[in-house]
Amino acid sequence: MRKALWMGALATMLGSAVYAQDIGGDWQGTLQAGSQEIRLVVKIDKGANGGWNGTLHSIDQSPDRGAGMAANSVTLQGSNLKFTIDAARITYEGKVSADGASIQGTWTQGRPVPLEFQRATPANAWKDPSPHTVQFVTVDKDVRLEVLDWGGSGMPLVLLAGLGNTAHIFDKLAPKLTANHHVYGITRRGFGVSSAPATGYSADRLGDDVLAVLNSLKLNRPVLVGHSIAGEELSSVGSRHPERVAGLIYLDAGYSYAYYHGAGGDLDIDLVDLQKKLEQLQPGKGPQDTKALIHELLEATLPGFERDLRERQKLLQAMPAALLAAQASSPVSEAARAIQMGEQKYTSIPVPILAIYAVPHDFGPVPGFDAAARAAFEAADEATTGAQAKAFESGVRSARVVRLAHANHGVFLSNEADVLREMNAFLGSLP
Repeated sequence: MRKALWMGALATMLGSAVYAQDIGGDWQGTLQAGSQEIRLVVKIDKGANGGWNGTLHSIDQSPDRGAGMAANSVTLQGSNLKFTIDAARITYEGKVSADGASIQGTWTQGRPVPLEFQRATPANAWKDPSPHTVQFVTVDKDVRLEVLDWGGSGMPLVLLAGLGNTAHIFDKLAPKLTANHHVYGITRRGFGVSSAPATGYSADRLGDDVLAVLNSLKLNRPVLVGHSIAGEELSSVGSRHPERVAGLIYLDAGYSYAYYHGAGGDLDIDLVDLQKKLEQLQPGKGPQDTKALIHELLEATLPGFERDLRERQKLLQAMPAALLAAQASSPVSEAARAIQMGEQKYTSIPVPILAIYAVPHDFGPVPGFDAAARAAFEAADEATTGAQAKAFESGVRSARVVRLAHANHGVFLSNEADVLREMNAFLGSLP
């Protein structure tokens, strides 16, 4: 009897150890939301602190299969698994099967529904339908970036995603460019399956990452195509190493982080600059003689920052409450925050450029957004975006600026035909 009890206790401990070792990997399940089926993939891996990390990917709800929502917590007690994602108010609690092949549990997002996850294997894993291969390129110490290759022939194109996205956001666009170009995509550090180091998110460092990929792939003067925040990587490479690229294409990406003009300013960039100058006024942190610094603050920095605040105030006053609330509650990752803090001022970009702007943007359906409120907000957006487009056009002589009315910020998704037309015309004009 004593031996049987001892053997039972040993079996329990071994079972727990199996679960602890076996939970890492990809788990896929289908959530029934009314008449709609939503495929979900949860990627779980061991964290640096010995605990578990998890990322949720909604296959059918996002055009970016590489982007996901990080779990706030993943716990495993015996065979009982629980993970939470606060940003989407998601909780999942389930029990790992004895063979470690499935998890049977309850998904709660407003109301509880049953959901089973199956461990993904080479035989049953959902395949990415986009025709690309995947490789990883080392760009810095302990930093590897995911690089997608859609193939093709001709002048190489390298696609760079916006903030929070991965190179997979171009899964639909890229194959339509391969007839005349060899097309690649890079997922920047901190996102997707690329490495997520604690540092290295300044604009020039991210630009250096792109250059390291170009070197590794032995690409000769490619065209860089960037969406949104990727405009800073385009400008970093194009301003510091214009000989390395044949051209740059900004997809609603030519904002102040890509081209800074003093007349317009930018609250986020100018805030970092102001903080640095104010720190120099502290004893021992700046020049002994601070007269010149104080003069600069009073005559230029502070008046410019006040102008930035007033422009932001106008935009916020025109923004509907629902959009303000959504913006305030939107989660910001540490990597995204570091990138925003690492923005730089680029003023000279001496390479051929195509810059496409959505002016004004289409903000889609917004609760409480009546016709008058929408008109007022679009007018405010058109004023700010239009001013930046005009500044880019006049300040960067090598740039062709195209304005698409009522396009989404993801302009290559909402206005794919327009973007392809303008891109092909620009690429065809390059020597």
